[in-house]
Amino acid sequence: MNTHFDRSTMRDFIKACGQMLLLLSILFAFPVYAAGEEVTGITTALGIDTAENPAADKPLLDATSEEEASASPVVIPEPAPPPIISGEGTNNAQIETTPTPQKDNDIRQRIQGIFSEIEGLQAVNVSVTQGVVTLTGETPNEKKAQQAINLTNRLTDVVTVEDRIDRTLDVQDNVTTVYQGLKAQAKNLVKALPLLLVGIVLFALVTWFGSWLSNRKKMWQRLTPNPFVAELLSQTVKVIFIIFGLILALSLIGAETILGTLLGGAGVIGIAVGFAVKDTIENYIASLMLSIRQPFRARDHILINNQEGIVVRLTSRATILMTLDGNQLRIPNAEVFKATILNYTKNPERRFTFELGVDANDDPLAAIKVGLDAIHTLAFVLDEPKAVAVITNVGDSNIILEFQIWVDQSDTDFSKARSIAIRETKHALENEGFSLPEPIYRLRFNSNLEKAFENMQANANANANANANANTDSAKSDMTITPIMPKVTDKNQNKDNSVDDKDKKQAKARAKLILQGRNADEVLNARPDDKLMEKVEQEIAESSDETDLLNNNSPQE
Repeated sequence: MNTHFDRSTMRDFIKACGQMLLLLSILFAFPVYAAGEEVTGITTALGIDTAENPAADKPLLDATSEEEASASPVVIPEPAPPPIISGEGTNNAQIETTPTPQKDNDIRQRIQGIFSEIEGLQAVNVSVTQGVVTLTGETPNEKKAQQAINLTNRLTDVVTVEDRIDRTLDVQDNVTTVYQGLKAQAKNLVKALPLLLVGIVLFALVTWFGSWLSNRKKMWQRLTPNPFVAELLSQTVKVIFIIFGLILALSLIGAETILGTLLGGAGVIGIAVGFAVKDTIENYIASLMLSIRQPFRARDHILINNQEGIVVRLTSRATILMTLDGNQLRIPNAEVFKATILNYTKNPERRFTFELGVDANDDPLAAIKVGLDAIHTLAFVLDEPKAVAVITNVGDSNIILEFQIWVDQSDTDFSKARSIAIRETKHALENEGFSLPEPIYRLRFNSNLEKAFENMQANANANANANANANTDSAKSDMTITPIMPKVTDKNQNKDNSVDDKDKKQAKARAKLILQGRNADEVLNARPDDKLMEKVEQEIAESSDETDLLNNNSPQE
């Protein structure tokens, strides 16, 4: 009994241990299997063949029964090694998982060989561990250090570069490097001198031909009658030939990139200069438009923004006038182009007006007839359009008459004609008995002052009546009184009128005497001043470096 019990107990114990070992093997093998499945998925996504690892596809446990598991030891297969990502790469490529010392040595030797052939990098030391390159030593400056780092990064299998280079900034080393560079450039320049000379000659020939072609002024004037447009075309052709010659010369010496740099720089500079000389460019464009439109001609009498004068010439920058005072006036063409231009010469018939006031008691229509009759006797007054006069206003003490008279300003000085017409009209009205009254003002006083003036006047009248009665009583006995109707007159007013008439007669006599003297005809002559036109002609005839853009052959708007 005891033996049977011991055997059955032992058998149960062994069976329980086997089941425990089986359970433990399953628990420990599951994570390994999961990891193998994950690696298999990754390699499949990367396109790596896993046929070389057949162990990965084997079952983790090959047990047919619980008894065999309990009888035989549990074998847990080792996990498959991680796949090796093959292929060479740069610093930005994927990093290998199995670097070798031989490959690190090859990288170090390759970098040292490159540095030994470059000036300024011989003193740089290289060490490589696990694909990580460490650079030590010295370089003359930062530029050389960056060159070493850039060259190292270009090698395959380099994971990263550790910069531990010491920049010495030694004067001698840097000066020597610059000197050698300049020396090399000088040698290259000497070698390229023949080709450079050929390029310069080619550029000079093309530029000379462009200048010769642009100087054919008669040809450009035949193409366009406008002198400014002709000059603009000639200068444009000249610039085109200069640019074309520059392109040919640079292409000949193989420096097309310089042309691109020059054009880029010229564009930036052109924008800056454009903002700086905006007014000049605006003035130039205005000159072009004025030369095409031709709004006026030389010798025209014009008014530009209250600036009056006679046109001398139109240049590429300004319009030159001769003022009526005989001074030269230059107005920028940008202002002229935007200004309101009044051309008096365009239509020679010009009207002037003036006003005269007659007494309110006079008939204004009669005064108009008298004034127009006097105006029509003047030689410079045109019959067509006719001179007219209108009543413009009735004032406090007079009636305002406006006379409108036309003259030919090409034969008549406008200011002189107006002055003479005013004089003759005034004298004609006064000779016919029309008065030209001065302004009359009404004065008002307070009531106390008015009563005082009334009492003074009443006392004066009473004294006068008493004296008159006394004289009448004394004369009654000697004479017979005949009643006479009283004549109402104002003695003071008559006295004032007689004084005014006497002054007017004296003034007219004095004027008649003066106007009969020497050079009196010049005062009454309404012809234009020849001296001003002589100055204008002299100014036009003077030679100037600036081209006159006014041309009588060009169409005028």
